[in-house]
Amino acid sequence: MRLSVNLLAACLFVVVVGSGVVIAKEEAVPLDKIPKAVMDSLLAKFPKAKIDKCTKEKEGDDVIYDIEFKEEGRKCEADIKEDGTIVNFEKAIEARDLPKAVSEAIDKRYPKAKYKEVMEETEMKGKEGKLVAYEVVLLTADNKEVEVKVTTTGEITEDSGAK
Repeated sequence: MRLSVNLLAACLFVVVVGSGVVIAKEEAVPLDKIPKAVMDSLLAKFPKAKIDKCTKEKEGDDVIYDIEFKEEGRKCEADIKEDGTIVNFEKAIEARDLPKAVSEAIDKRYPKAKYKEVMEETEMKGKEGKLVAYEVVLLTADNKEVEVKVTTTGEITEDSGAK
């Protein structure tokens, strides 16, 4: 009996501590505490950026700053390493501007869904950017919000509504 209680206590400790690590993984960053290298890179790429929110988290050996901002009224996001290297960025676009293969893949998976938000995602390799995917938030016909990520050729690679 005593062994069972100790084992249960140990398991609860692991669950509580483990979930604390997950919760603490992403950390809010006050705008005045964003590192200079990160800000310099953001403003070099997006000179008119008006920052709404910044968080940071550890991904492997890197600290990544996820910055949500608007540029000339357009919603954008950028993931930037602590040293100022831009990993990727997203820009809001109109649903009507999606490539036909992308909208057809989404409409096939979620017929009659309403588009709430559409972002084009560009990955950076050095100073060159390549459009790689679209992240789309939908309101399905049965009023559920789902997010899908679709490659430029129409392959759905992520789907929060997938069963």
